[in-house]
Amino acid sequence: MSSSLRSELPHHHDVELLKAVAAKNEAALGQLYDRYRLILFSVLMRILNNREEAEDVLQEVFLQVWRRAADFDANRGKPFTWLVTLARSRGIDRLRSLASRERVVTAGANEASDEVSDAATDAIRAEQRGVVNDALAQLPEEQKRPLMLAYFDGLTQTEIAYKLGAPLGTVKTRMRSGMMKLRELLSARGQYFE
Repeated sequence: MSSSLRSELPHHHDVELLKAVAAKNEAALGQLYDRYRLILFSVLMRILNNREEAEDVLQEVFLQVWRRAADFDANRGKPFTWLVTLARSRGIDRLRSLASRERVVTAGANEASDEVSDAATDAIRAEQRGVVNDALAQLPEEQKRPLMLAYFDGLTQTEIAYKLGAPLGTVKTRMRSGMMKLRELLSARGQYFE
């Protein structure tokens, strides 16, 4: 058997596997996974330099293969090249996401201390604890919970978002609304709150 024919057999077999995956054949996906997981994991480790992240992204890659196998076009390239391109793209996306998350954590920590913690400290200093707790009790739960986590547990907005499983923007909005409502409640009681 010539070497060019030997190299075409795996390519042809992979094309057939991808067609089977497109038809939602789980066994075919399993075969592709067994065949390429180590090399794709290696590609992801070089990009991410983190075993857990690489394992997580590898699963995302094969989930994408499951969903998009029908998009593969054998006339445009080999299955192996398509898989490596998917893995590389997902790995780079995750790397960007991690870098962005790190910036958000840093900014969130700064913002939380500047925007929220100062207001909480002022409120606690200006009010007796009972007055503040009474005012907090009047807030809707979705506003009260993040404020309590910030003030009494010392969590940043990013940590609160993670703990509540809510988007950071939602947490910020709820905390801002809660702070405004808290100010109104305390002002109505003749208490100074800034």
